[in-house]
Amino acid sequence: MVLSRKNNYDKSPSITLTEGFIREGWQKVSSFIKEKAKNTQTLTIDCYTGIYYDFLKSKFQEIDNTLFIDTLELLKSKDEVDALTRSFLTKDILFGFYTNLSVSDYFDEEKLRSARESIEQTPGTVIVFGYGAEYVTKGDITIYADMPRWEIQQRMRRKEVNGLGVNNKDEAFSLQYKRGLFNDWKVLDKHKKSIYDTVDFWLDTVNDERPKLIDKNTFFKGMDKASSSPFRVVPFFDPAPWGGQWMKEVCDLDRTVSNFGWCFDCVPEENSLLLKVKGIEFEMPSINLVYTRSKELLGEPVEARFGKEFPIRFDILDTMGGGNLSLQVHPTTEYARDNFGLSYTQDESYYIVDAKEDSYVYLGLKTGINPDEMIADLEEAQKNPRFVFDVDRYVNKVPAKKHDHFLIPGGTIHCSGKDTLVLEISSTPNLFTFKLWDWQRLGLDGKPRPINVERGKKVIAWERDTEFTYNELVNRMEVLSETDTVREEKTGLHRNEFIETRRHIFTDKVTHYTNDSVNVLNLVEGDSVIVESLNGHFEPFVVHYAETFIVPAKVKIYTIRPYGSSEGKECVTIKASVRC
Repeated sequence: MVLSRKNNYDKSPSITLTEGFIREGWQKVSSFIKEKAKNTQTLTIDCYTGIYYDFLKSKFQEIDNTLFIDTLELLKSKDEVDALTRSFLTKDILFGFYTNLSVSDYFDEEKLRSARESIEQTPGTVIVFGYGAEYVTKGDITIYADMPRWEIQQRMRRKEVNGLGVNNKDEAFSLQYKRGLFNDWKVLDKHKKSIYDTVDFWLDTVNDERPKLIDKNTFFKGMDKASSSPFRVVPFFDPAPWGGQWMKEVCDLDRTVSNFGWCFDCVPEENSLLLKVKGIEFEMPSINLVYTRSKELLGEPVEARFGKEFPIRFDILDTMGGGNLSLQVHPTTEYARDNFGLSYTQDESYYIVDAKEDSYVYLGLKTGINPDEMIADLEEAQKNPRFVFDVDRYVNKVPAKKHDHFLIPGGTIHCSGKDTLVLEISSTPNLFTFKLWDWQRLGLDGKPRPINVERGKKVIAWERDTEFTYNELVNRMEVLSETDTVREEKTGLHRNEFIETRRHIFTDKVTHYTNDSVNVLNLVEGDSVIVESLNGHFEPFVVHYAETFIVPAKVKIYTIRPYGSSEGKECVTIKASVRC
């Protein structure tokens, strides 16, 4: 178990631009915008949810104008918005159905018509601020105030921000998040995709006291560099009811927090991307890269299959000194499509990065169990807190050691046990976990976590018994090539899953090919490695232990070798790509 390792994990990775336009701080940002607005007929400031709306509005009201329009005043009433979104939010506490709404659906037609007439008739400077501002009118200058989803979630938890067209900041976090995931973010992403080429400036207010402004050219320079060289998104860490202590040491996290269960280090829908422009960090949602450079990033075959979606997810689950995860199952593709509007489901795997001697995972069903009896016991445990579900009677308890790889196609019952550090490699859809049993514990909020036996029993693959589990899901290793310095192994995933994984164990340089798919890798053994271009198309890129990094399909060929204190020593990477 690695708890004495010197930490070198980079929590703020960035993409460096030596040239570009950037302004930092309200004085410089405001002065620049005011100067630009002097000779401007229409200034639009469009935005994402999660910004401090009223605060930002007040900053732009300081600019001299003849007419100031707040788009919130043009939207339909709260009751109308509730009616508009009801079918997508559903009555379920966690799950909704992905929306097909557009930002145009939110506007009151009469209010919108009147506002557009006023804009046309006003001779001076008109400022349009708020959600869908660029839909209201095309600005002579357009600014977009963006916000990464992870920061939005922190603000939701603190009850600081509202959803699109509703005043819901005092609702439970789960309800706010559900509205964002299934509706608001889909609506605003669709709108943002339509205006990337018209936005003149991008505004970062993650630190609302120290905003940053970049121009269109700088934005796209960042997208071009990220889509043609290895990079990392900004990881974020979160406590969990079962969380452990490993990441505190290895990733150098806040020791005063009770535990950290999750590290999300490759979830582009939620992670940030940092551009370091002339030494100043500009933060934006990393999904912007997927939306603007999907073919270069994903590869043409992957884009053709998934569109502008990033299909591979890496995250770390830490139960070292913690507890078992909830016993759970992910839906089948058919169930996910019919019930949530998803085009694919959350197939996954557990790669064991570290483990104690008695570590284990629960995986697959024991041969010969009675499904009806198991469901009856799960339902009894759900309604009777005194009833203990006998998980060992029904589910295989598989010993787990470092560098094991367990495959978990949708429909497979599973959970990581305590005292284990798991790299979870999965297809991207998040949230879609049906908890079946949670060991009689409470969530971090002191309340029981939602159990989904009713949904779970509809997707459990009952045929995945002990024989199936050990034959098809446990350590399906195959040596593909081997020299004195490099061994390449195929480790999965299961044939039902579209992700392919390769493990490289090496003491010298390894040549990799992207093969028309984005590559996602993690350094699971070794202090550091360096990723290099054969033709000098990108700068050498250093990766540290436990860091996940992304290599765009456009790179085509690259090498990885031990670096620094790891030179001459054995290193191990695990790589995921999409089967084409």
